[in-house]
Amino acid sequence: MTANPPKTDDLGAWTERVLPTSLTEIRGTERDVLMRLRELAYDDDHLFAVRLALEEALVNAMKHGNHSDPTRSVRVSYRISPDRVEIRVVDEGPGFDPSQVPDPTADENLDKPCGRGIMLMRCYMDKVEFSPRGNEVFMVKCR
Repeated sequence: MTANPPKTDDLGAWTERVLPTSLTEIRGTERDVLMRLRELAYDDDHLFAVRLALEEALVNAMKHGNHSDPTRSVRVSYRISPDRVEIRVVDEGPGFDPSQVPDPTADENLDKPCGRGIMLMRCYMDKVEFSPRGNEVFMVKCR
């Protein structure tokens, strides 16, 4: 986990949650993020993109990062302004090297489930960055 929560700047304060490693915990965070997006009149395309990327990041953190270990948690931080959405997801796992994830669109990988979540995050968000350790993802969606 990151030692300190993300800092506040001109985009505003971060909302931060610590979720137990349980897929059922994802829905509440998604609901809160989407509610805030609707309050700021984001369109359906933005709602879909952010929901999909957030869900993929949280599922990956819980399943692959924390190996579904219920003693571990996932920290999710987000802030939403009229112009952009920023989301940070951190797990307690050992991390990974995103460059080593197979391309899910390659012929030999079409029947394999790995790599699709990262591909979707990159397709639907404007920016997706992983920490050097590989246990944290930072995503941005601009309006």
